[in-house]
Amino acid sequence: MPDELTHFNDQNRAKMVDVTDKAVTHRVALATGQITMHPETLDRIHEGKIKKGDVLAVAQVAGIMAAKQTSSLIPMCHLIPLTGVDIHFEDNNTDTITVTAQVKTKHVTGVEIEALLAVQTTLLTIYDMCKAIDRGMLISNVHLVEKDGGKSGHFDFDEADRA
Repeated sequence: MPDELTHFNDQNRAKMVDVTDKAVTHRVALATGQITMHPETLDRIHEGKIKKGDVLAVAQVAGIMAAKQTSSLIPMCHLIPLTGVDIHFEDNNTDTITVTAQVKTKHVTGVEIEALLAVQTTLLTIYDMCKAIDRGMLISNVHLVEKDGGKSGHFDFDEADRA
């Protein structure tokens, strides 16, 4: 783990890191997270019986929009021209939907926060659209799965390192 903190100026105050001299490279990040709900809630999502509309379609668009707005929401994030954002859903046909977001750019800094924000916003949108019938939904296990590109190279999440 690098010891040098780069988000502080010479007065020990927060700053946005200067990326002026960094090389433009292809960068990609993959993040994931889950939302657990009552089985009846997942059934209604599958059947298209949520009063607010198509839950996964709306959540997918919300996640994409969030990735594009990251620098407006997270103070030290750079405005990054994204070249791709893709949101995928999987569920266990019982009570859990897993969301995965992949974000890409060709730029001087990475897109990990964009991928994480896309996942969180997608999950929150699912919650928002279903809260009238299930306020006890649980959002969990949100994390960076993989990132590639830039000076720090490749990262793969290793569950064993977290134990």
